[in-house]
Amino acid sequence: MNIAKHMEVIFAAAVVVAGATSFATAADGRVDIYLPADKAVVVAKADSVLPTVTVTAKRLTAAEKAVL
Repeated sequence: MNIAKHMEVIFAAAVVVAGATSFATAADGRVDIYLPADKAVVVAKADSVLPTVTVTAKRLTAAEKAVL
């Protein structure tokens, strides 16, 4: 059997299997939360400062490049 000739059918079958398993394993993880209007809600916020990496080096001369 030539796989290249049947690649479209293989792809369609893989999509069907993947779709069926995603619905079969999907759990209903919804949680209904009702908050009273008189209570304050505090939302934690992650630190928004991203670490920055600075790389500094001297340029190689032509002689040093030739050695490499």
